[in-house]
Amino acid sequence: MRKMQLVLLTPLLRTGVGTNTRDFRDTDLDRRTGEVRAKVPAEHQGAFDALLQEARLVYGVRDERTHGNDDLAGGLCRRAVLEVGRRLEKLEKVQAADHAVELTCGELNALLRGQPGPSAEETANHVKYRMEFDMNDAPAVLGPPPGDPPPFDWFPPTAARVMRAVDAYVGAMHEEREEQTREGLIEGMAASPGVCEGIARVILDPKDFGRIQPDDILVARVTAPTYNVILPLLSGVVTDRGGLLSHPAIVAREFGIPGVVGTRVATRQIPDGARIRVDGDAGTVSILG
Repeated sequence: MRKMQLVLLTPLLRTGVGTNTRDFRDTDLDRRTGEVRAKVPAEHQGAFDALLQEARLVYGVRDERTHGNDDLAGGLCRRAVLEVGRRLEKLEKVQAADHAVELTCGELNALLRGQPGPSAEETANHVKYRMEFDMNDAPAVLGPPPGDPPPFDWFPPTAARVMRAVDAYVGAMHEEREEQTREGLIEGMAASPGVCEGIARVILDPKDFGRIQPDDILVARVTAPTYNVILPLLSGVVTDRGGLLSHPAIVAREFGIPGVVGTRVATRQIPDGARIRVDGDAGTVSILG
């Protein structure tokens, strides 16, 4: 499967890189880039230019990774599993062909060969459980709370530098504040500056995008590239999850609208249609009524 994935993806990636002709010569962008570059020591400005060019070239891969890469392999695997499911359904080993996705590779092989494995009822119960619960019902951790990572000075200098970078990235991507709420006030992380007031539109699924009106404030568990189509309509963004490098934080800054992320409770405590104030500087959301 991995070899097949590489064969399929390599031409796509080459095509994407070869046709990346976006013009970055925007006057304001040049000015702001120059301001940052001027702060870099002269002996490192060549490296800065090279890294900036590389970042601009591959930036689009971030949002396209899931749709362009992972889903391709997942789709191929799903076709194979569903074919196995159809055969198992005829053998009355599962109640429906798509129930096969609940089974491990070993269980699929065992059932196909007539060997012991989960019953059709057990597999159906797994399907029912999966359909009734989602990641928001999962506990924050399994078992005791995780400990701190090993001290960075335990590693060789180069590895320590990588570990610091990974730690900084993971923290900014996933860090969330402890749940902190007061009467009519929710606290999160200040992701994008500015203050706005408007109608809260609680969106738990993209199929509800049609309810959004111009200048609404999006309240969501988290956002993904799917949400990009509604961003021009919004005056602010509030999410349950995400850190300063999460998708909702990044797009709020890109669109210049206030954003508060990592609140943990926004979708549960902000009523749909309520009027709220988002303070992207303080990281707070006030429920006005």
